Amino acid sequence: MTLKEDIRRDNRKRRLSLTDQERADAGTGIARHGLTWAYAVAHGEAATFAAYIGVAAEPPTMPLLAALHAAGHRVLLPVCEPERRLSWVYWTPATAFIRSKYAPIDEPLGQRFGSDVVKDATGIFLPATAVDESGNRIGQGGGYYDRLLGKLDADGQLPPTVAVVYDHEILPAGTIPAEPFDKPVAEALTPHRIVRLVRAE
Repeated sequence: MTLKEDIRRDNRKRRLSLTDQERADAGTGIARHGLTWAYAVAHGEAATFAAYIGVAAEPPTMPLLAALHAAGHRVLLPVCEPERRLSWVYWTPATAFIRSKYAPIDEPLGQRFGSDVVKDATGIFLPATAVDESGNRIGQGGGYYDRLLGKLDADGQLPPTVAVVYDHEILPAGTIPAEPFDKPVAEALTPHRIVRLVRAE
């Protein structure tokens, strides 16, 4: 088992130990600080953000989605496609969901757009099981976001990124080994703060 897999396993185990109230409080904090981040990167204007729905023991993001929508922002949610590709659907509180064919998650129903739609987003809220202060990120293990971020970066159109984690999942610089395909994450969003990551671009 690799170091990344060890960290992912240990953090998932710790996440499962949280109470319902702790998760609810985390969702409230993530919404509050996430809205602050969105306001900063959009310079106070209504904008479009790519996000995701935190499922199971992941940090809850549904309150964040609702807060972004209420503030006048447009929200894109991912849909898993073959070959670890993502398409995207614009979400509103009225959006219906269906079980994914490729991952154990529910996905939004609606018109699907390719990854190019994310190039025009003002920012991306990223799922993560850990980040370190060098900007290195451990995702969920599927590789979907590695592929997306690599493509956007290669095209020179990678929007600002923020990884959503719990406070204890921000690790010291250099803790997470960087693979050649990894792209540094600019910032981390937790239930209590926004953290600028040291070497992230």
